[in-house]
Amino acid sequence: MRLRQTAAVSLLAAALVCGPATAGPEAAGPEAIAAVPAEDAKSAAPVAIDTGAPPEIMAAPANPLAAAIRQQLSEQPIGLTDRDAEERAAVAAFYESRAGAPLWTTTSGLNAQANALLTEIARSADWGLSPYDFAMPKMALGTDVYAEALADAETTLTLTALKYARYARGGRIMKPSADLSSYLDRAPQLIDPKATLAELAATQDVAATLRATHPQHPQFEKLRQKVLALKKSSRNSAEAKRLLANMEQWRWMPADMGDLYVWNNIPEYTQRVVKDGQIVHTERIVAGLIDKQTPIFSRPLRRIVFRPKWKVPESIKVREVWPSLLHGGGIMAEHGLQIETKDGQPVPIRSVDWATADIREYEVIQPPGPKSVLGNIKFSFPNQHTVFMHDTQDKHLFAATQRTYSHGCMRVRNPAKLAEVLLLADKGWDSAAIAELIKTGPLNNEVVIDRKIPVHITYFTAWVGDDGRVQSFKDVYGHERRITQALDGKWAEIVKGRDHLAPVEPNIADAEAIAVRPRAVAAAARRTAAAKPFDFLSAVFGSGF
Repeated sequence: MRLRQTAAVSLLAAALVCGPATAGPEAAGPEAIAAVPAEDAKSAAPVAIDTGAPPEIMAAPANPLAAAIRQQLSEQPIGLTDRDAEERAAVAAFYESRAGAPLWTTTSGLNAQANALLTEIARSADWGLSPYDFAMPKMALGTDVYAEALADAETTLTLTALKYARYARGGRIMKPSADLSSYLDRAPQLIDPKATLAELAATQDVAATLRATHPQHPQFEKLRQKVLALKKSSRNSAEAKRLLANMEQWRWMPADMGDLYVWNNIPEYTQRVVKDGQIVHTERIVAGLIDKQTPIFSRPLRRIVFRPKWKVPESIKVREVWPSLLHGGGIMAEHGLQIETKDGQPVPIRSVDWATADIREYEVIQPPGPKSVLGNIKFSFPNQHTVFMHDTQDKHLFAATQRTYSHGCMRVRNPAKLAEVLLLADKGWDSAAIAELIKTGPLNNEVVIDRKIPVHITYFTAWVGDDGRVQSFKDVYGHERRITQALDGKWAEIVKGRDHLAPVEPNIADAEAIAVRPRAVAAAARRTAAAKPFDFLSAVFGSGF
């Protein structure tokens, strides 16, 4: 079908392809239809054609470009992802709404908007992307271009623009938790393809529209400038790859992090409270062990609990508490742990045959008190990982350089100050009120947070300071390496590690083998007790929760 074809098309085919006849530019022939602006195509008034045919098949001559676009988008290439299919459907609806009016082409080839798009795609490496990831149209310029060729250019360029927007928001790694590590509970912050198409159709500056799809966080731009500053020969260096991996993580961050939020950056072992874009509080934290990592995610803060009780998570019940119960449960009495039914009824530990009972059917509780592994304050933001922030008795661990000691929760060096900052903003409470709640307030006193205060747990190993210098932190969990491998297309080399969300199954043989560990740990503790304070519960539970 050529763009300059005549109107000799069967009425039935015309009805199926392009709908009612229209006046205005379309009346000049199919070649004019292909070039008519979308707004004109929508507003043109219908023209009745008396052919004597039944009303249901009366229609204007077919728009060959619209028909060709519809045909191409109806074909589903092999290997399409769900997002690919969603974008193709959005593009099909977009051109239908424009009656096939082109965005990138004229009857003689590509227009200025198309050239601007192609130029920006060629510069995509300046934004941490690769121009090789984007398809280019296969069309030669000329005055007699086939409708199929124009349709191919149109759909290729439109889908390429959407793919750029997808990649700008982290779409090269669509499922970090599944493809990299279960501890990376992040997702690309994708833009609705319909919104992107609307902006592309309305803009006079395609390049600016594409650039605006990238994260607008100041740190993303600072990292990008550092990448640009590297010589071209250094773009594949370890330094560049680190910067690019951190830029990629910003593509997964919420566009709006909140006007007040808590920010825990794990490789840095640092907590910040940010209000209206300014850091108002900074403190040290302890993070999870290498094999019991602190997960990376964002959730809203729901409660601050004063003088909290500790409900032992299932993984620790199975792997730590149950082995002790099989041999008398000495750890229970020594550290004030209690067994309860799921509805809160106390259970004497010797009333249960732990060799046959399922520990998962019970709760293990540590009431508030001086031995509590949670200390005086707990900060709760419910999540599938069952982690939170809390106080601790092991203050000496904050002096370590690499602070990976917990079972995944984040321990805060000065939790009272954190509570003061947050509750002043949420409820207007002062430091005296916080001190009173800690000293004499009710046990397990849950203060509900009314204000939206997100808690962001991040894994940035590179940070550009206000002085322009790059600060680097150890890739302690290996997430930076995994992201780099994915960006390099080395998916087969990625070592994901265990799925920490997989159900924990009790195994009597494993429990018997583990049961000897508390005694060995206690013996080691006694040998080192003179050197520094020691918490037996922390030792047994992997330096605390």
